[in-house]
Amino acid sequence: MEMKLSRGPWMRRQLATLSSPLQTVYSSSSLSPIPPISNPLKPSTNPPSLAHSSSYGRSFSLSAAATLQPSLSPTLSENSCIPVIGSKVLLKGMRYHELEKWLQSHGYRPAQALMLWKRLYGNNIWAHDIEELQGLNKELKRMLGEHAEFRVLQLKDMLTASDGTKKILFTMEDGLTIETVVIPGPRGRTTVCVSSQVGCAMNCQFCYTGRMGLKRNLSAAEIVEQTVLARRLLSHEVGTITNVVFMGMGEPLHNIENVIKAADIMVDEQGLQFSPRKVTISTSGLVPQIRRLLKESNCALAVSLNATTDEVRNWVMPINRKYNLGLLLSTLREELQLKRNYKVLFEYVMLAGVNDSIEDAKRLIDLVQGIPCKINLISFNPHCGSKFKSTSEEKMIEFRNILAASGCVVFMRFSKGDDQMAACGQLGNPGEVQAPLLKVPLKFRAALEASSV
Repeated sequence: MEMKLSRGPWMRRQLATLSSPLQTVYSSSSLSPIPPISNPLKPSTNPPSLAHSSSYGRSFSLSAAATLQPSLSPTLSENSCIPVIGSKVLLKGMRYHELEKWLQSHGYRPAQALMLWKRLYGNNIWAHDIEELQGLNKELKRMLGEHAEFRVLQLKDMLTASDGTKKILFTMEDGLTIETVVIPGPRGRTTVCVSSQVGCAMNCQFCYTGRMGLKRNLSAAEIVEQTVLARRLLSHEVGTITNVVFMGMGEPLHNIENVIKAADIMVDEQGLQFSPRKVTISTSGLVPQIRRLLKESNCALAVSLNATTDEVRNWVMPINRKYNLGLLLSTLREELQLKRNYKVLFEYVMLAGVNDSIEDAKRLIDLVQGIPCKINLISFNPHCGSKFKSTSEEKMIEFRNILAASGCVVFMRFSKGDDQMAACGQLGNPGEVQAPLLKVPLKFRAALEASSV
């Protein structure tokens, strides 16, 4: 059964906002033009391209009004890759070589750039104002006070779930809010889950964030600072934060420019010092961006699969209508041949009566053949407005055992932080106007109705 993308009033407004080539807006903090965000759900008539553009300061709203709102988010300085907000540069939006070059333009030596870098990210300092820059000379601190901005996020609230998971709410210059989650794990493994966008354009039907639509991309500084502040605020309580996952609000590869830059800053050996294999970037399946990420970054890749047929994936993950299972998986087979000792992580949210049958398990085994991979079976986390239900633990175990018997490396991931809406797929605040729920295929309606009883 072929399924078509709903073209109701809400969707038409979103497509017009995302894809119009005539729309250019300006940040309130500069007069630099900001390119429109492309629509990843719009069917492509051309082969996938690796073309991309900078996304600092994008300010498109996916509210029902679909208006273009002025933004206080960071932009790029003229003829430069250095991010600015107002008249000040964003220190956490620069890679080390960019910071070094900027300081040299003000007459300072490379050694002073390294000292500043280590105080921003290393030595358990995590400085967020000039008063915390011990060891730097007064002239450098004066210059930084006049020309640099240390912080782009403000702590709004912190919630603690019964299992120790922390959900941190940050506000930004434009008043928008993002959510970051810190997840304590076994054997000293503590993970910070960072957001890459305010909202999300993918409209995955099982995800609460997707109900928001997309407000804007986050800058590299806004992404990096989530990790820095998580360490600053919680290291004394949860210990060293060892892992980063780009699995918070947003589709990371829809903001690939800033995500790659943020990941580069996180893995710098003189700074935050995360191992590239312990920084995982997740995607719903944007094929051209997957190719670029695998070529430019050594960080781990996670792909949200969540279905074994195009019919189901078209419904629960509309991005499949542009990049279907065949294209997605063949791309991974091709690209991973070029990377040594590298495995992709497939995420599979289990939805009762939708994708958790024995036949699904057998199809999944066939789909991942020839792809070096691990599989995470994830318990669905309910939220208001969703018709989906979690697969029972017994059925998840049965599903896992079928995969394991075939030689697949498979893990089960159960909810953490769900009593504070901090679990996978629960972040965000959709508000009164929400993205549309898509029509349920006829063959699954009875299953959803039965699971809701």
